[in-house]
Amino acid sequence: MKQALVQPSTTQSRPLRPKFRIGSVLLPAYFILLLLPIYWMISMSLKTNDEILAGFSLWPKTLTLEHYHEIFTNAAWYSGYLNSLTYVGLNTVISLVIALPAAYAFSRYSFQGDKHLFFWLLTNRMAPPAVFLLPFFQLYQSVGLFDTHIGVALAHLLFNVPLSVWILEGFISGVPKEIDETAYIDGYSFGRFFFRVFIPLVRSGIGVTAFFCFMFSWIELLLARTLTSVNAKPIAAVMTRTVSASGMDWGLLSAAGVLTIIPGALVIWFVRNYIAKGFAMGRV
Repeated sequence: MKQALVQPSTTQSRPLRPKFRIGSVLLPAYFILLLLPIYWMISMSLKTNDEILAGFSLWPKTLTLEHYHEIFTNAAWYSGYLNSLTYVGLNTVISLVIALPAAYAFSRYSFQGDKHLFFWLLTNRMAPPAVFLLPFFQLYQSVGLFDTHIGVALAHLLFNVPLSVWILEGFISGVPKEIDETAYIDGYSFGRFFFRVFIPLVRSGIGVTAFFCFMFSWIELLLARTLTSVNAKPIAAVMTRTVSASGMDWGLLSAAGVLTIIPGALVIWFVRNYIAKGFAMGRV
C-alpha cells in the first residue's frame, strides 16, 4: 500500500491583529475635551495676571497662590460662598420636605384633577426665571424678605419643588403598594410607616433629588442676584467684581471659578451611587 504523502500546508498562521475600535479613541478624546477647560481654569488661577496676558503657556511658569489668598482673606469674597451654601442648603431641605409627601400622594392616590395639577407643577419648571422676577422683587420688598437667605431659598422652590416631585414620584411608584398595606396591617401609623419604612426604601431617590436641587439652586444667578444686595449676595454675583475700568482680573476670577466647582463635585461624589440608580430606573 502506498502511503499517502502529507504535504505541508502552504498557508502560514498569521498573528491575530487587535481590531480597531473607534470607541477607544473617541472616549479618551471626549474626556480630554471635557477636562481641558477645567485644567485651563486651574492653570490660570495659579498664574499672575501679567503671565496670563503675556501669551500662551500650558502650565504656570511662576506659581502663585495670591488669588486664593485674596478669596480666603477678603470677607467680600468668602461671604459670597457662605451665602450661596446657606440658601442652597435651605432650599434643598425645604424642597425635600414639601416634595416627599406630594410625590407620595401623586403616586398612591387618585383624585380629581391630579393629572392637571401634576402637569401644572412641571410648567413652573419650564418657565424662565425672568417671568417671576418682578413679582418676587415687589413682594419681597413689601414683606421684608429682600436680601435674606430664606428669601432666595423660597424663590428657588418655584423651580425645584416641581422637579423634586417629578423625580420622587417615579421612585415611589417603583415601591409596591403591598408594602404600605402590610405596614398598616402590622399596626404602623402613617407617620411611623413613612419615616421608618418608606423613606429608607426611596433613599436613592432622595439622594438624586437632593443633588438636582443643589445643582439648580447653586448655578441659578438671575433670581439670586436680583433678590439680594449685600447680606445674602451669592458668589456668582461677587465674581462680577473682577471687572473694572482697568480690565478683568483673570487670575482671581479663575480661582473663584475653581472654588465654585468644589461643592458641586463633593455632592456628586456622595450621591454618585444614587444617581446611577436613578438613571437605571429611567426617571433621571
